[in-house]
Amino acid sequence: MSIYFSSQGVGHDVVLLHGWALHGGVWQRVAEALADQYCVHLPDLPGHGRSAAVAEFMLDDVVERLHHSFPLPVQVVGWSLGGLIAAHWARRYPRHVKSLTLVASSPCFIRQPDWPHAQAAEAVNQLAQQLDQQFETTIQRFLALQTLGSDSAKTTLAALRELVFAHGRPSGLLAALQLLQNTDYRPHLADITVPTLVLAGARDALTPLAAAQTWADGVADGRLQVFPQASHAPFLSHETEFLQALRPFLAEHV
Repeated sequence: MSIYFSSQGVGHDVVLLHGWALHGGVWQRVAEALADQYCVHLPDLPGHGRSAAVAEFMLDDVVERLHHSFPLPVQVVGWSLGGLIAAHWARRYPRHVKSLTLVASSPCFIRQPDWPHAQAAEAVNQLAQQLDQQFETTIQRFLALQTLGSDSAKTTLAALRELVFAHGRPSGLLAALQLLQNTDYRPHLADITVPTLVLAGARDALTPLAAAQTWADGVADGRLQVFPQASHAPFLSHETEFLQALRPFLAEHV
């Protein structure tokens, strides 16, 4: 089964992977900014946006679908859940993924006895219930929180609301949630050998700064940049600063 994606721009290929419960359109503003130099692809992960749901949302399966959709060498940027998938893509196909950028992501999203840098399983389950019962309201609140601190918060939020609901309700949230609940990627970090940029918000409560530091320290070639005033979505709340960090890294690895 194929993955839906849209593309814009001309140049070296860059794939932007969205987070849980959203779709590729959440990256639209970043894609437009990069399209003058790159061919930017915005996939909808399985069960999100216009991509059909799957019974089991598995890392190997999702990466194979992405690899089939983008057969040429690519640079991959992944946000939150998308970061976990991007990391596995880079680990599985290091000759295919030229660079990896992880945005507000974590190698382990659920709190463990030896890992306090995450959310309790009960909190994640509660979010899933809220999305199921009040999807539009919950997503609007989420987006509003992520744009706090931006000089153009109201304008950005209005544009995002229109984009986020353009593809309707996602149909595969539970399967993707189960992946987050059951995956601890920490043992595999050293296997990631591609150049890696980790971008994190200092105020991120969902994926705390320690999770970002773990990515940067654990991979073979990692660097960390922190946005002091940002939370879980720096590419939304601090778009200019985000692009200032991303552009040189992409240019370095074309």
